[in-house]
Amino acid sequence: MRELRVDAVGKRFGKTVALDSVSFSLEYGKLHALLGRNGAGKSTLLGIASNRLLPTSGQVLVDGEPVADNPSALAKVFCVSDVRMYPESMYVDDLLGQMARFHKGFDSRAAARFAQAFGLDVKAKVAALSTGYRSICQLVAALATDVPYLLLDEPVLGLDANHRELFYKLLLEDYLEKQRTVVVATHLIEEIANLVEQVVVIDHGRVLLQSSADDLRSSGYSVSGRTADVEAYCQGLEVLGVEAVGSLSVAYLMGKPDAARTGERLDIAPLSLQKLFVELTDKEG
Repeated sequence: MRELRVDAVGKRFGKTVALDSVSFSLEYGKLHALLGRNGAGKSTLLGIASNRLLPTSGQVLVDGEPVADNPSALAKVFCVSDVRMYPESMYVDDLLGQMARFHKGFDSRAAARFAQAFGLDVKAKVAALSTGYRSICQLVAALATDVPYLLLDEPVLGLDANHRELFYKLLLEDYLEKQRTVVVATHLIEEIANLVEQVVVIDHGRVLLQSSADDLRSSGYSVSGRTADVEAYCQGLEVLGVEAVGSLSVAYLMGKPDAARTGERLDIAPLSLQKLFVELTDKEG
């Protein structure tokens, strides 16, 4: 079975536990979101999946093969992160020209097209690029490399709104064309909410949940109205959180709305993926 599988992966940095026996699998050919707050363990997990870090325990497997020191498995993976992987002294066009030597599926023509779309100065040295254009340089390389598993760790770091929108457009086009597995690790959930099909939420180095994006969106809702009415409605239900402003409150709940309790004085609304994530991780904290 084709999949990226995380099998009881643990990672310690001294006394700090970054990942605590994390296990889940990512179905091939889907666009996955790995969601978590800063410090949740997202970057550590993708670092292990791309063999940039070694786990303290457990392993990551690609199509049944462990990625640790395994060239055949690693050839299927391309990972983008904020780690500076490219020589500072290289010119961008030289860098992109050399990518095919290291990645069999690299398309130089596609890279040139993406660089032009982003306005990336290919005659500049890597060291001269701004933070945003360093990210763009890596994204250009990633989109132009045809590998089965594309791992993107906070891919829009430093990008302005126009460049973020362009990247998501190109990413969706790439995904629809190649149907490869894409994993986007981010805390900017609303920007990818309409793109992703599967979601894994991690917090404090542990998996909180794994679900399809559609199921996750329909798993919670909000109830708003006068505080006394909201409190009465919430009795005995799974409440994620409550916000109060004056005499009014809004409660965030898991499950389906109870029509028998609602009445005319309460408003029911679906939860966005962003709000559900915030409430889940706040509750866990």
